[in-house]
This record gives sequence, C-alpha cells and structure tokens, in this order.
Amino acid sequence: MHLLTETWLKNAVLPAILAIVFIETGLLFPILPGDSLLFTGGLLAAQPNPPVSIWVLVPAVTFIAFAGDQSGYWIGRAIGPALFHKEDTRFFKKHYVTETHEFFEKHGPKTIILARFVPIVRTFMPVLAGVSKMDYRKFVAFDIVGAILWGGGITVLGYFLGNVAFIRDHVEAIFLLIVFVSILPGVIAVAKKLLNRRAEPAVRPEAELTVSTNEPTR
Repeated sequence: MHLLTETWLKNAVLPAILAIVFIETGLLFPILPGDSLLFTGGLLAAQPNPPVSIWVLVPAVTFIAFAGDQSGYWIGRAIGPALFHKEDTRFFKKHYVTETHEFFEKHGPKTIILARFVPIVRTFMPVLAGVSKMDYRKFVAFDIVGAILWGGGITVLGYFLGNVAFIRDHVEAIFLLIVFVSILPGVIAVAKKLLNRRAEPAVRPEAELTVSTNEPTR
C-alpha cells in the first residue's frame, strides 16, 4: 500500500486500471481480474493519500468500459464469424464463445448489462452482438447502462467499503486477499492440468492391456 500511495508507482495506478479494463472488454483477453481490479481501485481511492481521486476514477473507468465494448462490437462485425472456426490457444477456447452465445440466447438484449458481471462472458458478449449485427443504437443504449453499473458501481462500492473503519484498518490484508482471489482461478486451472497429466500414464497402460487381451489368437 505504501508503494501504491507514496511512491512514483501511484502515478501508474490509473493508467494500469484503465488499460486492463480495456484489454479485458475490448481485445478478447478474458482472463484478467476486472471485478476485483475495479474494487481495488475504489479501495485505493478511499485512502488518506489516494493515488487517484474517486471523482476521476469512476468516470474514467465507466468511459473505458464503454469504449472496450464498442471495440468488441466492431471486431465482431468485422471478423467475428472467424472466431467460431478459430483453434484453441492458451488464452482462447472455443467454449468461451459457445457459452457466451448460450448466455446471449437466454437473456436477450439485457445480456449486454448482465454480462458485465460475468467473467469471460463480458469479453465475448459485444463480439457476438457484432456478429449478429444487433441494432447499434440499441447496443449503445444498453452498453451505457452496463458500463455505469459495472465500471462505476463496483468502483464506488470499493470506495465506500474502503471508508469503513475495519476495512480501512486492515486494508493491506484485504488488498492481499483481493489479489489472491484474483489469481485463484488461474491456480486452479494449472492444478487441474497437472493432475490430468499425472493421471494419463496410469490410464494408458490399462487401455493397452485391454487391446492386447482382445486380440484374436492365431
């Protein structure tokens, strides 16, 4: 907390928050800690010597969240259909698009608002809106509401909770907890991969044994 409020690093807090929010919502990079980042930004703004004023942070985050979705929408209009045929990579999985499509089909236009609060879905929702060529004026109207509720709302929530005496007195522990919660999904994913790799050698010999016993006797 000292580094983020008392050293030159405090000048990087606002640019870092805005960059990460835009990358997550506008550049198809779904594994960034958007919710916890906004909450942390509000928490920092509530400190005695804040790295950024809440009056600057809230409108800036809201605008960037809106701009990110606009980027995603026009990516969808331009190259969206190709995403359905894109091979899986480290950061992109086909099921991300499939799950977002199902979410969009279930909730309709209000998905543009609801998806803001659902990791991964909020990254691909504007792309699918662009792919389906959703009426742009309707998309913008819903997107403004979503950007205000998500970008502004979570930031303000972190700000007011940061002014609660207990949280203010234990802000460093809470900050570390937020960081831990943010990276926990990644840790779980890596752990699952390691467990699957260990399980594969145990499965393969059984499969080979089954094949060999089923071979016809000559």
